[in-house]
Amino acid sequence: MRLRRRLAFHFTYQLIAFSAFMFCFIIVLMFFLISHISNEEIKRNFPAGVLDSIVGETVAEKGSVQLEEHWKVLLQESGMWLQVVDMEGNVIHATNTPSDVPSEYSVSTLLAIKEERRLGKYTMDWQMDLFYKEPLLFLAGRVDAGSDQLLDWVAAYEKDGLVDPEFERELQGKLGGAGGYLHIIDGEGRIVQSLGEGAGDKSEYHPLEIIAMQEQPGTYSTHIAVFRDKNSGNTWIYHTPQDEALGKRPMMNELIRVALWAMMSVLLLSLAIAIWHGYRYSRPLLLFTGWFERMGSGAYEEVLTPKDRKRVFRKNGKLRMRYKLYKEVIHSFYRMAEQLAEAERERERLERNREEWMSGISHDLRTPLSSIQGYGYMLESAPNDWSAEELREMGTVIREKGDYMLELIDDFSLVFRLKSTIRPQELIPLDLNELVRRCVLKYVNDATLNEATFTYIGGETPLLVNGNAKWLQRLMDNLIINAVKHNPEGVKIEVRVESRPGGAAIIVADQGNGMDEETKANLFERYYRGTNTEESVDGSGLGMSIAKAIVEAHAGKVGIWSELGRGTTITVLLPEAGQGDGDEPDTGKDSRGK
Repeated sequence: MRLRRRLAFHFTYQLIAFSAFMFCFIIVLMFFLISHISNEEIKRNFPAGVLDSIVGETVAEKGSVQLEEHWKVLLQESGMWLQVVDMEGNVIHATNTPSDVPSEYSVSTLLAIKEERRLGKYTMDWQMDLFYKEPLLFLAGRVDAGSDQLLDWVAAYEKDGLVDPEFERELQGKLGGAGGYLHIIDGEGRIVQSLGEGAGDKSEYHPLEIIAMQEQPGTYSTHIAVFRDKNSGNTWIYHTPQDEALGKRPMMNELIRVALWAMMSVLLLSLAIAIWHGYRYSRPLLLFTGWFERMGSGAYEEVLTPKDRKRVFRKNGKLRMRYKLYKEVIHSFYRMAEQLAEAERERERLERNREEWMSGISHDLRTPLSSIQGYGYMLESAPNDWSAEELREMGTVIREKGDYMLELIDDFSLVFRLKSTIRPQELIPLDLNELVRRCVLKYVNDATLNEATFTYIGGETPLLVNGNAKWLQRLMDNLIINAVKHNPEGVKIEVRVESRPGGAAIIVADQGNGMDEETKANLFERYYRGTNTEESVDGSGLGMSIAKAIVEAHAGKVGIWSELGRGTTITVLLPEAGQGDGDEPDTGKDSRGK
């Protein structure tokens, strides 16, 4: 669940972050592109475009005008000046204004500026800002050499609205030196006089053409200066070449070009991010694929190759950033590999135990079978030659060997039957003190077990547990016989019954040989024969496995403490009557009172 939530959160916030990033990127890109279009528009309409931009960006508050610094620099570099005039005709802001420019204007002066686009020697551009409660008038002035030159020529060479024929050749030479040409048109826009090289064969001007050339000078190849003679109605148009002509370019074409640039930029950025994401998320998948291949081939011990470990972990053992998203997956792989490796080792160990057990069972069955077979041959060959005593002795041996084989087979079958829990109806309340005392007393009174000394320690009051008397007696028999069988003569075996929180404990302790770690680890395995290599020990190796199965069938637990040369203690913890499960048995030295 944690991994699923983190993956969902990770990819969700990445999608949101990517969307936000792309949105910001597009906004910034559009800002720069719009700024570029604005700059191109300023170039195209200079100087009128400059005044439009200044009006759009300038803020006026309480009679004060705040002009951006870069506009002040641009006005100074372009040789222009700026004034802002309020409703009273007073100049409330001035930038780069010469001393011969007035600081207030009358109605007639402003109307003359509007009509003639002139203020003394300055060519004027103007624009009203109607955004505020009281409109403001922005005036931009500049010295236009072409306009001044045209006024001089009009004053020197004009006659009846045309160039005086006496001075036509002289003016022709001056136009050639300046690289320009002159058109004089009538009130209908027809060219009535043309002077200078480059005048071409143009015959008339359209009604809006001159106004367009004045408002957007950057889109034409020439710059014009215009003078209108009021007496004749003729208009003089002086053309001079542009230094940097942009040429006409429709706004739609500019917008399409901007859109294409934006689309290409977004596409390239998205492609780069997609490649980065694919590389980032495919590398862990390739790593997992290698793990699966190695685990499929059974190489559980080598989850990561040395190269993979350097790629996944830092030198301090922590995961690298690109793999932290899959940390649960990586840790799960390690746990799974460890479990599979442990299962493989367990399988091999069980296989070895099974082979050892089968070998022991074969040996244990072959020995009595050899005796039975031998006596059978003897009886078959000459039964009349044997006395009654000898026949009884042979019969006794055959019966004992048969009983041993039946017991061995019963133990083998019992191991598998005890894998299923004893049914609840088979359990009844039993006094554990009395049951264990009777089991120990049976071995104390057994004259054949003179090689061991038994001691029983129990309580006087009943200690009730839910159990099956038959199986618990078998449990005690297996524990006591195991202590006798695997220890030298004279061993002291102490059996205690104690009350524990939530249950009762049976403790079987001896001071015999003890066990090594391997024997302790495998003591309760079905196929393990805890024998010493220096001596032969009878038995199938199933006694302690049966004992453990009986304990677990009673919802109990069994533990062991042992040290070589110090003896062994087996602790069985059974739940008290009415309880479902016991606590972990105490298998330390304290269970022996040491």
